[in-house]
Amino acid sequence: MKLLLISNSTNPGEPYLGYPKKEIQQFLGEKKVHALFIPYAAVTFSFDEYEVKVAERFTEIGHDITSIHHFSDPLKAVQQAEVIVVGGGNTWQLVRLLHDNGLMDAIRHKVLQGTPYIGWSAGSNVACPTLRATNDMPIIDPNGFDCMNLVPFQINPHYLDVNPEGHGGETREQRILEFLEINRDTTVVGLREGTMLKYENNLLRLIGNKTARIFRNGAETIELSGNDDFNFLMEV
Repeated sequence: MKLLLISNSTNPGEPYLGYPKKEIQQFLGEKKVHALFIPYAAVTFSFDEYEVKVAERFTEIGHDITSIHHFSDPLKAVQQAEVIVVGGGNTWQLVRLLHDNGLMDAIRHKVLQGTPYIGWSAGSNVACPTLRATNDMPIIDPNGFDCMNLVPFQINPHYLDVNPEGHGGETREQRILEFLEINRDTTVVGLREGTMLKYENNLLRLIGNKTARIFRNGAETIELSGNDDFNFLMEV
């Protein structure tokens, strides 16, 4: 199994998918591949627009990409995909359309067989057991919270240490601790922007110049860097 789970698509002042572009290139290798893109998390812009943004970056690194919405048979498109790429946006909308099109289990099966998987933000969320660690507003009934379960832990992308100045609501940490109070056997990884998790050759690594926070119920929250061992997370 090969996974590249990215916290966010874009850092301030950079082009779309600018900062993870080199990691995506390395992940896919030098041989040109044609990736299947899943744009279902898009809400306020069209799938065509989304495809153009992503295709621009993939072309720069020597690869092609085609959105699944062009295929009359989405399930067959997944089954024949060389690489599966799931973009960010609203996780609830993404999960709903994956369920509606019968693709959640199909993608899981394909990735477990060795097809590389790349996701960012919502696309990282759906690689987890459920969507419940998303930050997104539940704008639609997802027809079930279960996701691909490619990793046995939950990712909280865009993890923030503090609230914006002047905001009186709960911090991200408080929200995650609430989640763990109800879901006591779950591990949550707070994945800060500019970082990603890479799973390849049975090795899970953090990539980026920031640490990740590991939350477990009843245990002290820990910070791990790219120099630390993350493999224990695959055994939870």
